[in-house]
Amino acid sequence: MPENLLIAFGLTLLAGLATGIGSILAFFTSTTNTKFLSWMLGFSAGVMIYVSMIEIFVKAKDALVGSLGVQTGNWLTVAGFFGGILLIALIDKFVPEQGNPHELKKVEEINKSNLKRTDHSLLKMGSFTALAIAIHNFPEGIATFTAALQDPGLGVAITVAIAIHNIPEGIAVAVPIYFATGDRKKAFKLSFLSGLAEPVGALVAFLILMPFLNDVMFGLIFAAVAGIMVFISLDELLPAAKKYDEGHLSIYGLIAGMAVMAVSLLLFI
Repeated sequence: MPENLLIAFGLTLLAGLATGIGSILAFFTSTTNTKFLSWMLGFSAGVMIYVSMIEIFVKAKDALVGSLGVQTGNWLTVAGFFGGILLIALIDKFVPEQGNPHELKKVEEINKSNLKRTDHSLLKMGSFTALAIAIHNFPEGIATFTAALQDPGLGVAITVAIAIHNIPEGIAVAVPIYFATGDRKKAFKLSFLSGLAEPVGALVAFLILMPFLNDVMFGLIFAAVAGIMVFISLDELLPAAKKYDEGHLSIYGLIAGMAVMAVSLLLFI
C-alpha cells in the first residue's frame, strides 16, 4: 500500500486541477459545445454509477463480511452506503443556494459586451460557487485517494470520472467572477483554488484515516464512497447533462461510460 501513496496523491491532484481546466476553456473558447458537454457528463455519471455498484460496493461488502461475518458485514455495508449519501446530501443542503455548483454556465457568457465590472452580487455568487465546489470536492478527494491507495486502476477510473465533472464546475466559478470583475486572473485563481480542496481531502484522509485503515475501516469508507458517487451522479451529473441534452445524448454517454468501465474492470483491474 505505501508504494501506491504517490500515485494516490497524484491522481487526486489531477482530478482537482480539472476545475482550472474549466476556467481556461471558458476564456479561450468562444462557444460551448453543448452536445459534447451533455455526452461527457452522461459518460462521467455512467462510470461513477457502474464502478460504485459493481466494484466499490462489492469490495466494501467483501471486506466487512470477511472481518465481521455475513449478517453484521452486510448491514454495515448498507449503512455505510446510505451514510455516504446522507453526508453528501447534507453538504448540498447547507451550501448557500446562490452558490449552487449545479447551475452550469456557458462560455458564451464571457463574451457579452455589457458586463458590469463592479457587479458585487455576481462576485458574491461566483465566490459562493467556488466555496460550494470546494466543499463538494473535499469528500471526492477522500474517495479518489482511498480508492487509488487500495487499487490504482480503480483510482484512475474514479479520477477520470471526477475530472470530467469538475471541468464544467470550473466554468461555473469563472464566468460570474469574470462578469463581476473583468479580471481573468482572479476568475482563474478562485476556480483553481476550489479544485485544490480535492488534494486537501486526500491529505486529511492520509493524516487521519491512514493509521486506522484496517479491513473494517476500509469497508466502511468504500461503502460511503459508493454512496457519495451515486448521489453525485443522480443529483448533479445527470440533471446537468439533461439540461444540454439533444436526442438522448446524455443517456448514450451514460451507457458508454458504463460499457467502458465494465471493459476496463475486466481487462485491467
